Amino acid sequence: MEVESLKNLLEGVKDGSVSTDEALLKLKKLPFEDIGFAKIDNHRALRVGHPEVIYCEGKALEHIKRIVSVMLKGDSNILATRASRDVYNVMKEVDDSVQYFEQARICFIKKRELTKTQGKILVVTGGTSDIPVAEEAAITAEVMGNTVERLYDVGVAGIHRLLSNTDRLYEARVIITVAGMEGALASVVAGLVDKPVIGVPTSIGYGANFKGLSALLTMLNSCASGIGVMNIDNGFGAGCLASMINKIGENGKK
Repeated sequence: MEVESLKNLLEGVKDGSVSTDEALLKLKKLPFEDIGFAKIDNHRALRVGHPEVIYCEGKALEHIKRIVSVMLKGDSNILATRASRDVYNVMKEVDDSVQYFEQARICFIKKRELTKTQGKILVVTGGTSDIPVAEEAAITAEVMGNTVERLYDVGVAGIHRLLSNTDRLYEARVIITVAGMEGALASVVAGLVDKPVIGVPTSIGYGANFKGLSALLTMLNSCASGIGVMNIDNGFGAGCLASMINKIGENGKK
């Protein structure tokens, strides 16, 4: 339940349009709803600012369908990550308005419009192979109400491509850098700007990349300060963190 919905519920009780029994039933389900195989966290939006997100890998399709059906009873937007086309198809059976971002592997059901931030999140990739992880970050941040821009294929192997776009780096409030191989992009970007940089190592690279471990260690050992590092291929986590940072700067918040 969103903060606004809770306020509306209380106002309804106050003005008599909602009975106390109806309000009590809704409040009973506020912390979480137990559906047997899952406990849906209805309280998360109130605690952290965005509703629970469905992580789809490893879940049975029928379980995902049931979870979505229950979450649709609320008024929050629904985000499902690591979603295959089969997941999209089963979600479409429940709500045909679902959007599928195939490259990001994200399904999204919009139930309410969010005002876009004035501050920008810039998502930067080293190469085009990093784009799927970058899109997971970008789409996540967008559906959480952020203004997002993309700057792809500007890795350090051709650093002039990055340096010719420094104006875009300077204009952003938060920067997400997504890179595999040796993962040096995060350090280079953080050495150019006075804003938070979130590094996302990807599993892109040859054998000694160790499926992203080399990029992860490079970002963790960066000599440039101000970098926060996500786990390997965790575009979703980067999008969430960038959204939290970006929204601190909205409406004069300190």
